[in-house]
Order: sequence, then structure tokens, then C-alpha cells
Amino acid sequence: MAKSPVYSPLDGLVDLACRDGVEIRPTLLRVLTDLYVQRRSHSAEEEAQYVELALRLIDAVDAATRSAVSSRLSTYPNAPVAVLRRLMERAAEPAAAKPASEPAHANVRQCDLAEEFFTANAGDRYLILTNLSVVGELAPRRPAPATSEVIRRLETAALQRNPGEFARMLERALGISHAIAERVIRDNSGEPLLVAAKALAMPAPAFQRVLMFINPTVGLSVERVFELARLYEEIEPAAAEAMVAIWRRAAATRRPAHAPVYWDDSQRGARASTTPAQHGVAANRDAQPRRPKSGAS
Repeated sequence: MAKSPVYSPLDGLVDLACRDGVEIRPTLLRVLTDLYVQRRSHSAEEEAQYVELALRLIDAVDAATRSAVSSRLSTYPNAPVAVLRRLMERAAEPAAAKPASEPAHANVRQCDLAEEFFTANAGDRYLILTNLSVVGELAPRRPAPATSEVIRRLETAALQRNPGEFARMLERALGISHAIAERVIRDNSGEPLLVAAKALAMPAPAFQRVLMFINPTVGLSVERVFELARLYEEIEPAAAEAMVAIWRRAAATRRPAHAPVYWDDSQRGARASTTPAQHGVAANRDAQPRRPKSGAS
């Protein structure tokens, strides 16, 4: 079977060193495995893609990661024999000291990948997106693509240089948190915005116009706009949808205890905090005896 073109960057992935303190390979292997086991069966091509990617990553990650992946596959019917065998071979090797604890929940690992995507450089982001294409079709997909009206309103907000409205539209259209929507817009490299636009099936010309207006740092670099335009044609929609799904889970995992729902929540809070003092002043004023009017008998 011919090798899928998605594997062109994998040689670089195997040799990828820790850049700027961000090591993506352990989290990437965990997340891809989590996505793989979400379906009970796979086509021959899907099976071959996962096996090839997993075998390349297994030798590049730590023992704790291999143990976590082995545990995840051990309860999965028809787990790839080649992957299980490689994991067993590596487990038989002399073990180094393991961390005291490991994150156990898939959402935690996907939350990690969401953060690593935002903090990674352009090269590492490319690796994450191209390798998510391997299992992107396994990710939960939204019921329907964005309507032309949603895309028109997003483009209008961008052309008007209205990031607040753009973020609100993006939040509703993708089902992501407002914090992540703002992070997508403020990113000065542009890949998060590319992911959002691709997941919404935004036409390429509209995406390029949005790029040039919504974030001045990106828009002022003609070279960067062209690079992102080329990447937009290359990245699979399934990979973008998989990343957006990870953003949603990340927001759910790290949901704050309280966030203002309305724009004036903070003002309401400020008013509420001053109300008791104001009532106290009023009460003292009412409690003071009133002076009789002059001339009263």
C-alpha cells in the first residue's frame, strides 16, 4: 500500500527535540491513541496509519508514556499486534525511574495538547496538525458546517477590525470558550486562526482577508500571510476539527469556578459591594432627629 502523504513530516517528528521547553511527542502519542480507541473498528488504511505513527513515536517517548499507552490499548479489542509487541519489548528493558504520578484522564492529555499547540512554534504546530490528520476522522464532528451568513459576519467583523465581535462569533460558531476564542485572535503566528477557519469551512479567499485585518501583526507580514494561505490548502479539515474538539475539552477541564456571564457583571459586583455602605449612610441619616422648621409652634 502506498504511503499516505501525511507521513512526509514524520521523519522530522521522530528526530524532534524539545524546543523552548515544550516536548510534544509524549502527549501526541497519548492523544492519538485516545482518539484511536474511541472507535471500535477501523479501515485497513486507518490501522496502517496509526501503527506506523505509533511505532515511530514509541521509541521517542519515556517509559511512563509507553506504560500509559499500553494500559490504554490493553482493554481495546483487536489492538494492533505490532504496537503491543513493541510496547512489550520496551517494557522488558531496564526501567528508569518513573514519575510519581501520571495524568489518567484523556481530557487531561488533550488539555495538555491544546496548551502545547498554543505555546509551540510554527514548525511544531505544523507537526501537530499534520499528524492529527492521521486520526482526525475519529474526532467528534459538529453536526453541520458554518453557514455562509456566519462566515460573512466573521469576515465583516474582521474587515471592521472588531476583534470583540469576531471572538463572540467564533465562540458561538465553534462551541469553544471565549478565552480560547480571544487566544485564537491574539496569536501572532496565525495557525490557531487557520484551524478555526478550516473547521468552519471558510473559503480560502475569505480566510486570507480575515488574516490581513483581524490581527495587525499577522496582516502586516505579506510573507506570513502567503505561508498561512499555503498551509490552509494543505491541512485536512479533519485535523482542524480534531484540534477544535481538543480546545472544547480543554475548556471543560479547566473551567473556572465563576466567570461573568453578562458584560456588566463586574459593575454589578462593584455596585453590590458598595450597597451596604450606602445603606448604612442612609440609615444613619434617617436615624438622626430632624430639626424643627423655624417658626413652628
